[in-house]
Amino acid sequence: MAKRLLDANASDFREMTAQDLIESIRLSEGRVVVAEVVATSPPMVDNVSNVELAAAMGADMVLLNLYDVAQPRVAGFPDEVGASERKGPSFGDFSAGRGVSLRRVKEWIGRPVGINLEPVESSQGLIPSGRLASVENAQAALEGGADFIVFTGNPHTGVTAAGLARALEKTRMKIGQGLVLLVGKMHSAGIREAVVNEASIGAFAEAGADGVVLPAPGTIPGMTVERVRGFVEMAHARNLLAMNGIGTSQEGASLTTIEQLALLSKMTGADMHHIGDAGVLGMAVPENITAWSMALRGRRHTWHRMAASLER
Repeated sequence: MAKRLLDANASDFREMTAQDLIESIRLSEGRVVVAEVVATSPPMVDNVSNVELAAAMGADMVLLNLYDVAQPRVAGFPDEVGASERKGPSFGDFSAGRGVSLRRVKEWIGRPVGINLEPVESSQGLIPSGRLASVENAQAALEGGADFIVFTGNPHTGVTAAGLARALEKTRMKIGQGLVLLVGKMHSAGIREAVVNEASIGAFAEAGADGVVLPAPGTIPGMTVERVRGFVEMAHARNLLAMNGIGTSQEGASLTTIEQLALLSKMTGADMHHIGDAGVLGMAVPENITAWSMALRGRRHTWHRMAASLER
């Protein structure tokens, strides 16, 4: 029987299959914290990557944005390629983390780790090929140690719901049940279409999603508790997880705003609550990750996640 994610430790996460992770999230009854971190952003703290910092502040799962499976890099981790193999600029006194795999990140933080992939219709150099939502990149993520993938769109990419569904379907056919696949947008991604509606949720379910990504109430105009609650119920009716997210830089707002957004998000019945990567340079304000967790599940579970040893 799967252990609820609230109680799981590093040794548990190492043994979980994708289906175990899904059940572990469900058993946690809306108290799972997902923190997004830009993989390439300089660390906020000397000798500590932003990934480690987000985990230390209480995140259960870490989602890496801008991680390129063809040229992997997680800033703040020690480089894992030789000097002759290094590509790209130098970043001064901290390591650029060239060649760092998702498996290495998971070993260091003891949490499930995932990445964003984006089905940009005509990238024209907009994003590197290693970040596109292709079957090859999803397979590379799986082989590299990913626990989950989020198919989504960053600002100005023009990602559509139809594109998300197509990418998801192709990936599911290729990798089977090897990864948890989440899909959806937290904002418009630069186009005029509904961020989410019943049709898109149905399309994602048909394409093989394990869960949908939704804007948290209060993050985009008109997204009320009632509206998001309706979308969560649509997802649950199709046996999908629901992840509400902050994708609007409000992860850099005041503690009281974060606490309010967390409670609104929980009222919708969502299974997971995501805090975005744009509070400061590449991650939420660290204290806001802790405040997000505290509001969703209190001190006991927050302190457990912050303090539990990787040896457990």
